[in-house]
Amino acid sequence: MGELSVSRRGLLGGLTATAALGALSACDADPVIENPPPVYAPLDPSDWASVRHQFLLDTGRSQFAAFVFASPPAEVRAAIARHRDGLDRDTVGYLHAQEENARQRLHLAAGKYLGGSGDQVYFTDSTTMGLGLLYGGIALRPGDEVLTTEHDFYSTHESLRLRAARDGVTVRRVRLFAEPATASADQIVQALTKALTPATRIVAVTWVHSSTGLRMPIRAVADALAAHNRDLPPQRRALLCVDGVHGFGAVDAGPAELGCDFLVSGCHKWLFGPRGTGLVWGRPEAWARFRPTIPTFETAGFAHWLGVDPALPAPSASPGGYHSFEHLWALEQAFDFHAALTRRRVAERTATLATRLKEGLAGISGVRVVTPRSAELSAGLVCCALEAMNPGAAVSALLGKDVVASTTPYDPSYLRFGTSIVTNEADVDRAVAAVREIS
Repeated sequence: MGELSVSRRGLLGGLTATAALGALSACDADPVIENPPPVYAPLDPSDWASVRHQFLLDTGRSQFAAFVFASPPAEVRAAIARHRDGLDRDTVGYLHAQEENARQRLHLAAGKYLGGSGDQVYFTDSTTMGLGLLYGGIALRPGDEVLTTEHDFYSTHESLRLRAARDGVTVRRVRLFAEPATASADQIVQALTKALTPATRIVAVTWVHSSTGLRMPIRAVADALAAHNRDLPPQRRALLCVDGVHGFGAVDAGPAELGCDFLVSGCHKWLFGPRGTGLVWGRPEAWARFRPTIPTFETAGFAHWLGVDPALPAPSASPGGYHSFEHLWALEQAFDFHAALTRRRVAERTATLATRLKEGLAGISGVRVVTPRSAELSAGLVCCALEAMNPGAAVSALLGKDVVASTTPYDPSYLRFGTSIVTNEADVDRAVAAVREIS
């Protein structure tokens, strides 16, 4: 990560007097925070009650919608407050003092969590931003084809529609199964591979469907796609691009295990990171086929612009400009928090509670569980349909019983729960009892 060791400020500081003045202010020590955030009981990663107590979420309610727009844990909130206070007190000085190392630490933390080099990760504000940048930036020609599915979310479909309207590429959608509850991995892989053509350059899928809770067998899809690509030249191979937002932070798998070319995710859902953070991971060979839309503020871009380095910068999906740095930099603590818990234990906890919830809901008359019962084809999302009540009314009724749920923004819409590190067995049992009462 050598290119991360020299900051944009450092580069410009050697060429302009203005930046040199900024460098002087950066020498000041970090400002003393007069009103530090409250102190919470130290985290005991082995105790799920201790983990739960790191959050400000109302424990009087069962929080099954916490993943929608997450509440971060104490150490992440403290980091946000520290950076925010520093920026508010000495905007330029604190920015210049922090930016040299903050992004490098963030790359390292993300690489450690994902498994691999942090050089392959770029940071955005959300899954939607990442998908828009990715699908708008992969090199395509008229006549090239993108294959996606009927089960993907608006952000994927709309990003691809905008690309097709602009460049004349073809986008096709395939249906992978009739009913998610009875789908199989073989059925899904066969439906997808059968739809491939010699013109397919992108396969755009979602790891865990927010519509039904089905978890795609991404590794099996990647293996099938590798067989399809085997005899094709690099520029004609189909890239496997994954919207990973409902698997990231909930499933024990990184890009190496998934076998994908690109992974896009927000970090303010199951990772419980700062709001307004996200990332795009890609293999080096895949990044070579990417063309940025927004200029980056990374050092190489400025070096080329200023004539210091004649080489064009490597493709980057990190949008330049000034951002909510207090949130971006505190993402490091979100990765550290999950590292302390371990990805495996978080995934096991999430899946165990989801299985308990599915079994409980399946035993209620008038309730149809939509999410696959199989642990291999599901994660933390549990969706169901109530014969006696529409999903919106069910969410309202459950809230009156201190159970916080959500609806799926699709047609058809379902009642949706998300088990996670902020729920426990008592929450699951309360949710099952409440659904039984309203149904």
